[in-house]
Amino acid sequence: MKITKLVTVDTILLSMSSTQKHDAIDELVKVLDAAGKISDKDAFREAILKREAQSTTGIGEGIAIPHAKTAVVKEPAIVFGKSVNGVEYEALDGQPSHLFFMIAAPEGANNTHLDALARLSGMLMNEEVREKLLKASTKKEILDIIDSYDQEEENEDKPEQVQQGRKKIVAVTACPTGIAHTYMAADSLKAKAAELGVDIKVETNGSGGAKNILSASDIEEAEAVIIAADINVQMERFNGKHVIQVPVADGIRRPIELIEKGLKQDAPVYHHVASKEDSSSRSKNGKVGFYKHLMNGVSNMLPFVVGGGILIAISFMFGFNAFKPEDPSYNKIAEALMTIGGGNAFGLIVPVLAGFIALSIADRPGFAPGMVGGMMAASGGAGFLGGIIAGFLAGYVVVGLRKAFSTLPQSLEGIKSILLFPLFGIAITGFIMLYAVNGPVGKINTGITNWLTDLGTGNAILLGIVLGLMMSFDMGGPVNKAAYVFGTGLLANGVYEPMAAVMAAGMVPPLAIALATTFFKNKFTKEDKDAGKANYIMGLSFITEGAIPFAAADPLRVIPSMMAGSALTGALSMMFHIGLRAPHGGFFVVPLVEGGVLQYIIAILAGSILSAILLGVLKKPVK
Repeated sequence: MKITKLVTVDTILLSMSSTQKHDAIDELVKVLDAAGKISDKDAFREAILKREAQSTTGIGEGIAIPHAKTAVVKEPAIVFGKSVNGVEYEALDGQPSHLFFMIAAPEGANNTHLDALARLSGMLMNEEVREKLLKASTKKEILDIIDSYDQEEENEDKPEQVQQGRKKIVAVTACPTGIAHTYMAADSLKAKAAELGVDIKVETNGSGGAKNILSASDIEEAEAVIIAADINVQMERFNGKHVIQVPVADGIRRPIELIEKGLKQDAPVYHHVASKEDSSSRSKNGKVGFYKHLMNGVSNMLPFVVGGGILIAISFMFGFNAFKPEDPSYNKIAEALMTIGGGNAFGLIVPVLAGFIALSIADRPGFAPGMVGGMMAASGGAGFLGGIIAGFLAGYVVVGLRKAFSTLPQSLEGIKSILLFPLFGIAITGFIMLYAVNGPVGKINTGITNWLTDLGTGNAILLGIVLGLMMSFDMGGPVNKAAYVFGTGLLANGVYEPMAAVMAAGMVPPLAIALATTFFKNKFTKEDKDAGKANYIMGLSFITEGAIPFAAADPLRVIPSMMAGSALTGALSMMFHIGLRAPHGGFFVVPLVEGGVLQYIIAILAGSILSAILLGVLKKPVK
């Protein structure tokens, strides 16, 4: 689509009267409204201001590109405005803005429209274009200038012609709306790299999805990585590379500085905690495997577990049944806390788990079917296992729908994500969950619950050892999270012992580090001993990750020592038949355990002391 389909005679304002930012925005919004491009002027203005609150769209060089993507936009449009005297727009270079392009994109903007918006963003990086637009005196001239520089590009993902012997940089650009800054930063970096004789490949994470995606070989060959983004980007693939992380505006304003910094490798090396898992689960074509999809769901689910779990724990402080109106210990605050934490935050964990697994597989079109499938698993008795199945089911259903609808005419591209994928994705996932998954998986859940409830002492101890080993194997990594999810998942079924074992074992590594650095001072540097003090707090707070720096520095001694102590703690907790209904809180929820507070504390101390002694014996004295 040509840009002049979006910028029309009706959306050009040759002479703006405003001198201040908010007045200029109002002036441009009125033009959009008068042209019939938006259904709610006030709502669109609010969307523009919300985007401005994230970072100014006054990019410098006299240009401002206020933009918003919202449902009140009837059809994609661009308002061009020109101010001879300039507007104080809080631009990145502190100078007044003279050229304005206000972009209005609807929620369902298709790739054709988004590509045109991206080309406009890149065009404005051309100084010649800016000068001609400033001198233009009629609307026709404006349209002719834009049309003359508007060259519809071929597929951006085409192979690049790389010159032998030249150094290479890779980059990722992304902004909150993925419309303007994303592409301007990319074009700015590419233009300056060409001037410097440097090969560059830039991945753009725009509103229409990621394009020009960096391959493993691209990243491997690069001197450094530039991340010019105001949103999170997929980082684990850059493990071991020099990574420069800056706001997207710096990609527009400081491209030469960033490229030169990258060539000198004047940036820290990025270390991703789960890099081994990530690299092993990612195939050569860039797709991720089963484990990565699962952990995407788990990591996004955990805030609901932690926040809701602590609220549940606080509710129990009033009495285990204080949230029940019919109980003599009833308390209104306890009921409110249980409603918020247990009824709502915990009620969302299975749908969120499924939704983000599906999102990882099929991107945004998979999210809604995944959430619905997860909700059906939660309400239908299939629980966590059903939620996992729902996530993978929804994700691959949408992947199949993409292939099935790939032959539809280009004109229908825009309705796929807003109509076809959610409609068929939710329906197919829902029918399969309802008639094929919930019943059998619900019976499996019941069986597991009954087995755990009836465990004899020997089997319970074995389970405690396994959970303890898992909690300390990677100390906050995927294996640790798998054990934690197992424990929290059983809470809903009334099985509380595994959760107690998981929490106790997870507290051991940081507490053991703290004890070892206190009592075996000759085995640690001054920096280690200082960091060890913080591990007392982390251990008591059930933050296993506090031990990671020590494990990373000396894995062959630290990790086995931690696993031994955690296994002992897990075994003792299960042997004492300790139960815990709160899924988080560390030492602060110890008074809430069922089966003996003193025995629980003994289990935690025993494992922590064992791991600390092993560290003291195995580590060599520091010279």
